[in-house]
Amino acid sequence: MDACVTPRHAAKPTDTIDRPTREEAEAAVRTLIAWAGDDPAREGLLDTPQRVTRAFGEFFAGYGQQADEVLSTTFKEVGGYDDIVLVRDIPLASHCEHHMVPFFGKAHIAYLPQDGVVGLSKLARLVDVYARRLQVQENLTAQIIDAINENLNPRGAAVMIEAEHMCMSMRGVRAHGALTITHRFTGVFAEDRDQQDRFFALVGKRG
Repeated sequence: MDACVTPRHAAKPTDTIDRPTREEAEAAVRTLIAWAGDDPAREGLLDTPQRVTRAFGEFFAGYGQQADEVLSTTFKEVGGYDDIVLVRDIPLASHCEHHMVPFFGKAHIAYLPQDGVVGLSKLARLVDVYARRLQVQENLTAQIIDAINENLNPRGAAVMIEAEHMCMSMRGVRAHGALTITHRFTGVFAEDRDQQDRFFALVGKRG
């Protein structure tokens, strides 16, 4: 299991959150710098609050994106192709919702088409939608496969994520290089061990 485990599904973006202003966010960064023991008025730190808020805008851009928009366009004319579509080694970077430190790695996504296929780059974008939020790896895995099922209606889907968590390697037990692996199967993949074995073989892993 992930080093940062939570029993619930990660919250969806909501318009009801009262977001602070950029100025308030920058003031909070200055407070954290001072709490850490440094002087926010020091020359090297003067522009840090602005840089941090800009960086947060990139890190957590997923709150302004929706999976159904990413997966909205599918293609029906695929020459009768109905076998596994798999994109492996999709890079991901996210932030642990418990410590707000990064975890990073790669995702492998497969599905068996039924109502058409989606552009391959859209699967990488889908990973980004959910990775660019405060997360735990288990929720991230579930959210990706749920979005595929809801928007593509495949005969089955499979998702695997491999990631290193800085909350484990930089603090606490400091287990440098330890990987957390999560996976989930639905439809045909969940019902048929042979399909699971095919998935593991294609991503180069043992089931």
